[in-house]
Amino acid sequence: MTTAFSGTPLAKQLSLRDGQRVWFKGMPEDVFDEIAEYALDLTFVDDPAQGIDAAHIFVTERAEVAERLAALRQQIARDGQVWVSWPSQASTDLTEDAIRELALPLGFLDTKSCEVDAAWSALKLVIRKDLR
Repeated sequence: MTTAFSGTPLAKQLSLRDGQRVWFKGMPEDVFDEIAEYALDLTFVDDPAQGIDAAHIFVTERAEVAERLAALRQQIARDGQVWVSWPSQASTDLTEDAIRELALPLGFLDTKSCEVDAAWSALKLVIRKDLR
C-alpha cells in the first residue's frame, strides 16, 4: 500500500470511512488509485444531489470553488465533509485563505489541511456545529 505525501495512507488522511457515500470531482487517477488501495467500502455517487457524506473537489479557479461549495452546502450530510484541493505550485488565485474566504459565509468551517501529493494541497471543510 502506498502512502500519501505525508507518509500517512491518503484515505486515512482524508478521514474516509467504510460506509460513506462519496463524490469526487476532477480527482487525478493516481490519487483515486491510492485511495482505492486502502480498500474501504465506499459508495460512489454520480451526482452529489443524491446525498453524500464526503466530497473531494480538485479545482484550479476561484469561481469554480464558489459555485461548487454553494451547491455542496445543500447536498452534504449535516456531519459530512468537503475537501477542496488546489494546485500547490501553480500560479493561481487559489490559496488556503481564498478557500476559507469563500467557505465561511456558507456555514463551512475548516478543520484540517494536508498535502494530497506533490502537486495538490487540500483543505477539509465541515458544516459549523451551530448550523447542523
